[in-house]
Amino acid sequence: MTSLEQLNFHHLFYFWRVARLGHLTQAASELHVSQSALSAQIRQLEQRLGEDLFTRQGRRLQLTDTGQLVLAYAENIFGLGQEMLGRLQGQSQGITRLRVGSVSTLSRNYQENWLLPLLADPSVVLTLESGLLEGLIERLVQHQLDVVLANETVPTDPSRPLHCRFLGSQSISVVGPAQRWQAHGLRIPEGLDGVEVALPGPRHALRTQFDALCASAGVSPRVRAEVDDMAMLRLIARDSGWLTVLPGVVVQDELRAGSLVIVGHAPQLQERFYAITTPHRHRTELLERLIARSPEMPEAPPSPGPGESDAVVSPGPAPADTPGPRSR
Repeated sequence: MTSLEQLNFHHLFYFWRVARLGHLTQAASELHVSQSALSAQIRQLEQRLGEDLFTRQGRRLQLTDTGQLVLAYAENIFGLGQEMLGRLQGQSQGITRLRVGSVSTLSRNYQENWLLPLLADPSVVLTLESGLLEGLIERLVQHQLDVVLANETVPTDPSRPLHCRFLGSQSISVVGPAQRWQAHGLRIPEGLDGVEVALPGPRHALRTQFDALCASAGVSPRVRAEVDDMAMLRLIARDSGWLTVLPGVVVQDELRAGSLVIVGHAPQLQERFYAITTPHRHRTELLERLIARSPEMPEAPPSPGPGESDAVVSPGPAPADTPGPRSR
């Protein structure tokens, strides 16, 4: 049986690069070694482990079951190594680097409010990424992100342990242009039957809740747009004239300015926010403080009529209004 002292981590690193690229020639070019030398070192690793790591399928290399297992450990080993170097580089420069991923369906206003305590700190360097949850989780597991912000939880997977911390929730509003809806309100969902609406897209965590609520009430709104990106949904709410179903925080500036009003809300509809981390992540005091702080809940501007009162929930004090449009 191979002991740790006998394991050549240089060979393991070469295997990691080949496995991630799936092609020996590309890996050899990236590593600045000959293809034959690279192949020989991977064979030595296979001999040391007593198992084949690859099978060849045409011109590409396919991982064996053992290769998949070794790759999972190599991702952790070298991902942690990359994280270590990044943190040490930051410490030597007197800065703290925080790498944040957020699902593309999450409100940009919410993200900004959550990060607000860091924006005035000159010692903090932020890296912000947006994408699909699964891709962000993959980068988190590979130690390329420190935290993922999401509006849904992740399934339990013993082979990929994750910490999912609840940050808070907010009720969902139906908003419309003030010039048409200032003195009106609707019961939700009953009042939406046949009404033109813009909705979060099918991938958004809220959409399933909204569709179920309408189905149970026998209501069929006239769907004019389905939008995954909250910044685009905000623009549609502002400019289309349709009613729009979204979290109030997305249009917090428009509600304050009075260009949009809350037409109604359904207490059953809630968007929940989570911070997802890995249990092996080196604890960063900065990130721990962000996750631990309790969300504050400033009230949205009141709207008259039965559609009144929706709480715009943010994880901290809302940023001051600034002139000009901003993506949310």
